[in-house]
Amino acid sequence: MPRFPAAAQAAATGTRAQPGAHLGALVYATASWLWIAQAGVLAYAVEQLAHAPDDVPLIGLALGYGALGAVRATAEAWAQRRLFRAAQAHVSRERSRACAALAASSPLDRARASSGHAASAMAEQADALLPWQLRYRPALARVVLVPLAIALAVAYFSWLSALILLLAAPLIPMAMVWIGWRAQAASQAQLQSLGSMQGFLLDRLRGLATLRALGAVETTALRLRAWAQEVRQRTMQVLRIAFLSSAALELFSALAVALVAVYIGFHLLGELPGGSWGQRLSLGEGLFILLLAPAFFEPLRELATAWHDKAAGQAAEQALHALQCSNQRLPLPGVAQELAHAAAPAASDAPPATTPATLDLDNLSVGYCTQAPVLERVHLHVAAGEHIALVGASGCGKSTLLATIAGLLPACAGTVRIGSTPLEGRHAHLLRRRMAWIGQKPHIFCGTVQDNVALHRPEVGHGHVLSALHQAGLAPSARIAPSTPLGEGGQGLSGGEAMRLALARAVAMPQADIWLLDEPTAHLDRDTAQALVDALLQLAQGRTLVVATHDGALAARMDRIVDVRTWSAV
Repeated sequence: MPRFPAAAQAAATGTRAQPGAHLGALVYATASWLWIAQAGVLAYAVEQLAHAPDDVPLIGLALGYGALGAVRATAEAWAQRRLFRAAQAHVSRERSRACAALAASSPLDRARASSGHAASAMAEQADALLPWQLRYRPALARVVLVPLAIALAVAYFSWLSALILLLAAPLIPMAMVWIGWRAQAASQAQLQSLGSMQGFLLDRLRGLATLRALGAVETTALRLRAWAQEVRQRTMQVLRIAFLSSAALELFSALAVALVAVYIGFHLLGELPGGSWGQRLSLGEGLFILLLAPAFFEPLRELATAWHDKAAGQAAEQALHALQCSNQRLPLPGVAQELAHAAAPAASDAPPATTPATLDLDNLSVGYCTQAPVLERVHLHVAAGEHIALVGASGCGKSTLLATIAGLLPACAGTVRIGSTPLEGRHAHLLRRRMAWIGQKPHIFCGTVQDNVALHRPEVGHGHVLSALHQAGLAPSARIAPSTPLGEGGQGLSGGEAMRLALARAVAMPQADIWLLDEPTAHLDRDTAQALVDALLQLAQGRTLVVATHDGALAARMDRIVDVRTWSAV
């Protein structure tokens, strides 16, 4: 059963270390120490101007101040670039893991996330990971390193000023933690509401024609308006919490800086002589302390901003983690290996089969294993190259059995064997490449005919597509060429042409010697269905063919008819 433990651990740990992130955060934090030196140069220059303005080397001091500023800006820019690359790599990895997990779970999984919710999580919500990874780690490093260094520099001249700063500092993190819990909960609720609304919108857009036919457009619009109102309210709640935390931070930092300024002013006037290690502060020393006091709270202010990025990022990562864990509910056997080899060159693909494979079902029970099985004790042998039809009333389990043979639905019990190899474990991805699946309504992507037949398989070139179209009976149609654009869902194709395009996809897989078809003639008129069956039987020569159908004419042309009601569990 394929799993993705690395993805689950990454989502659980949150800020997992990224290559280059630690070094970038360290450089970004230590670059702030240069402001202490800049403040010292500035305070020294002011004091010298006050006492001996004619002897002050202003050009040298200005050049020193500018050089320190240039070094600081360069170091921060380098660190930001390194952090940005690491953050981008982290977001890409999380998206890739979510996509891989979705691809490794069965499309028949009823608990699988809706398309709209999955798209929202991987597109919009995943973007919230970037500011979290980019800002929170360096802000946390600055909070650890910068205030302590500033406090030591201030304490060297005035222990009372340093004490004021140190007493005010814990109040800000305490307020941030209290507000941060509420911010994270609000961000989670806002992202969940947004994803649910997008899933609802996508579902209704897909069924827009049905909604118009039923006269339910206005009702749907009212529900969508209610969703949008809820998202607006939750977004405003997140913003209110953000403004509250900013107000708390500014209050505590302003009070502390004001206390330091009041103390320095009265100390220089001689009204408060204490707090400076037994001697009065000079003008330069007092100015040095005043320049560093606001900088003491700057890392805390930056962390407060990044704290909300962290709340949104953690909510987004939990949404991605839910997608990454989706394959644990109804996993496809061998898909982890199949995904690992997806980018392999064509030479590593399974070669075309010289002889068709046999298919054996041994004591098979099929259905959703959390419920009662649909079919039990299925025993079936399909000879190499044999064509069989699975027949029976609607709901008796034909499509479920076909999905189990294809590996789209795990068997509750028993074994599916291709040749002598069971469809499980590390063999599954190799056996799956020997299968071609054609459903009742083949999905046509927005793109060209070339894209829809090749499906971006590197080994399927332009010549292969032309040959496949010709064999499927689409070559005589002047309006269907490899470069012909197609709309989403097959706009521009009739039902028969869509099925022939699906046949062309199967033909373009020379290694696929087992064809599985689910009701290929269900939505076609009689003449179109007969032409399709003729093309299917001609193309399936030398291949093992299993068709689930209600069409008596199609079933009669198979080598054997199997009534699945023989194994019904009802």
